[in-house]
Amino acid sequence: MIWVACVPKKKFTELTEKKHAADTEIATLRSHNEKLEAEKKECDTQLTISKKDIQKLSKDTTLLGKRNREMSDQLDNLVVLNDTLTQKMNSIISASDKKNKILLEELRKKEVILNEKETVIVERETRLKQLETMLAAKDSASNALKNKLSEALSAFRNKGLTVTEKDGKVYVSMEAKLLFASGSTAVDASGKKALQEIAAALENENDVEIVVEGHTDTDKLYSSSIPRDNWELSVLRATEVVKILSEQSMVKPQILSAAGRGEFHPIDSEDKAKNRRIEIIIQPSMKEIYQWIDKN
Repeated sequence: MIWVACVPKKKFTELTEKKHAADTEIATLRSHNEKLEAEKKECDTQLTISKKDIQKLSKDTTLLGKRNREMSDQLDNLVVLNDTLTQKMNSIISASDKKNKILLEELRKKEVILNEKETVIVERETRLKQLETMLAAKDSASNALKNKLSEALSAFRNKGLTVTEKDGKVYVSMEAKLLFASGSTAVDASGKKALQEIAAALENENDVEIVVEGHTDTDKLYSSSIPRDNWELSVLRATEVVKILSEQSMVKPQILSAAGRGEFHPIDSEDKAKNRRIEIIIQPSMKEIYQWIDKN
């Protein structure tokens, strides 16, 4: 049996509109649900990826933590090593400072000694230059005197008279025949002339020392009267020359001396005549130099 309800049209229309609205809302909800399902799937996918990333990050974090702990341990070891090295370095520096102070003090002392030695050396060099200057002046004076005597005695050149200079001394060598007769101690006229020329050249030479040496040959002299032998002959002849030099000129006797050498200083083994000679040795006075040496 079918019941046909009689629904008013207005009511029907309202129900129809409500059903349509409900269907529309259901469709919208379905669409939204499908969208949410898609988003859920995407989120699940992202979650899976994120979990994998988290696992990887967790693993990496674990590794980094381990590495960090290792590096921290290494750092601690380095800090300990650094402290140890710093202590050793400070000890070395402290010891080095002490050693340097000792070395610097030794160096200072050596510098003082060196400066003192340099001062002494400079003073010695100064004194040496002074001595060299004095010796040079002495040598210059000897050379000038030698030239002066050579010029004054030029007339007796090649007559048994020579003038030479050696070791700062001037040697006037005169063969005995120019002064004496054989065996005699008296100077003859020509000899006196030569001696007078020598005296004239020397009379203004106050700062010299003059030694007159007599020499004989090796022929023995035996006599009961003076001269009794070659020693006396050489001494007497030298003395006679000294007397002439001092008595016939202004040469001061104080700078003169006589010496006999006998036959013991020959100059020519082949010619006895040359060994029989008088040597007048003139040397600039060394008194000033000796005084300087004593003072310095």
